[in-house]
Amino acid sequence: MSGRLSLHPRRTLRRQAFMRQLASPRLECPCSKNWVFNMSIADSLTAPVNKIIPFSLVDGPGSRTSVFLQGCNIACAYCHNPETQNLCIGCGTCVEQCPAGALTLSDGVVAWDKSACVQCDTCIHVCPHKASPKIEQLTPHEVFDIVHSYQPFIRGITVSGGECTLHPEWMRELFALCREVGLGTLIDSNGCVPLWEHEDLLEVADGVMLDVKAWNPAVFARLTGGDAETVKRNLAFLAERDKIEELRIVVVPGWNDPEQTIAGIARVLGDKVATTKLKLIRFRRFGVVGTLADAASPTDERMAELEKLARDTGFSQVELR
Repeated sequence: MSGRLSLHPRRTLRRQAFMRQLASPRLECPCSKNWVFNMSIADSLTAPVNKIIPFSLVDGPGSRTSVFLQGCNIACAYCHNPETQNLCIGCGTCVEQCPAGALTLSDGVVAWDKSACVQCDTCIHVCPHKASPKIEQLTPHEVFDIVHSYQPFIRGITVSGGECTLHPEWMRELFALCREVGLGTLIDSNGCVPLWEHEDLLEVADGVMLDVKAWNPAVFARLTGGDAETVKRNLAFLAERDKIEELRIVVVPGWNDPEQTIAGIARVLGDKVATTKLKLIRFRRFGVVGTLADAASPTDERMAELEKLARDTGFSQVELR
């Protein structure tokens, strides 16, 4: 299989079956009242793949292939990829406005012709539901074939989203395949899925890159619509299992509480604080829509202040980004 994502008739049929399931009774994610997803897809285990970046240097150690899944269980106000939050519902808005004619609507399903697409992203910009029609339902083996084709030029794979841990069985199978050929496996997560219920996934994962978006529950809810307690419990669970690859805090002036977050994380980590990587990320408005579309980034002085606080708190591996 080549490294390109191409539309295949079998995958189109899968996607149509998947979209029909979206109209049927669905399961509610324990972390959000707004996100629903039924894992029992008709004919095989698949996940909605938004894109695959062959070579990335920012998604874990070394050169890695990054796989982005579609769909999230929270809605961050500062999300830089809001088009990954939801699944296409087949409203057809994007079909009417696609300048290349790469989209068609049939039986309530938007089909994407990759060969005709000019990657102008008009469909993403006009979508009223923070979704994208440019996804494919792929099996773990199909994604593995793509990833494996990049060896020996990559060190491992990182699966992100959206929120990738909404698909734990799919990820477990993909990671098992990757490990068989010596590829490292990392999870990039918002922490709003109870990972303690998926220890079998963690057995084939080298670690988790965990976002801690805020510490105060009210601040977290305002920023994401989610539950901070799940993230805190995941933090403690992953620290106990030595499965934290890195922790990340996005600094959003006036919207989150980085001082409280740094202190709270340190209390949970205890003696492990000095050996845990902490990345402090400056909010940038690129790609952001809605309330924070025109919000300012934190100053250099503010970021330096937080770095000093983190080091004074016990973190010895602190990176500003």
